[in-house]
Amino acid sequence: MIDRNNGDDDINRRHAEKMAKHKAAKDKALSAKTADKGLLIVHTGAGKGKSTAAFGMVMRCIGHGMPVTIIQFTKGKWETGERVVLDRFPELVTCKAMGEGFTWETQDRARDIAAAETAWAAALEAIADPRNAMLVLDELNIVLRNGYLALDAVLAGLAARPSKLHVVVTGRNAKPELIEQADLVTEMTLLKHPFQAGIKAQIGVEY
Repeated sequence: MIDRNNGDDDINRRHAEKMAKHKAAKDKALSAKTADKGLLIVHTGAGKGKSTAAFGMVMRCIGHGMPVTIIQFTKGKWETGERVVLDRFPELVTCKAMGEGFTWETQDRARDIAAAETAWAAALEAIADPRNAMLVLDELNIVLRNGYLALDAVLAGLAARPSKLHVVVTGRNAKPELIEQADLVTEMTLLKHPFQAGIKAQIGVEY
């Protein structure tokens, strides 16, 4: 008869030894991570989920009682599920939808540039506001890609932020200079999207 218990005991022992070594390595690595600073975070790429990830961090801030400002550079003032939720926390969240929709809808470059400049001015005010723990610059990458704002001025404004302020920038095609300056960069990769199969944007998923 095969003694399966002995076999399991050996497997469990090796597993425990492996996990102990793994924990020791992790504890050593974590002990060296002592810096505490505000992060510049970039969500980019062709895949879905860039703004969604940013709003997830907003929810975390709300849970910790940390004030957040959100500046939306291209999204217009249509109703979205996240805005309905965030409106319930006026003491913690300021959300400014300052875009006029997609640029192919406006078809007016001068108007798009003016909207972007107004939104950036609001972003600078939010950066200077000591109450903010986090600032989300939703779709800023789009206006930078289109040349609606001066990249050097934006990079300088982000670099001059308070030391503990987290800034999250979303939108595809992030500029290499912004990626270089950022502390955390995530690229969403598109593998499959329902739009390719003729499925329209779904409530609760896209908005």
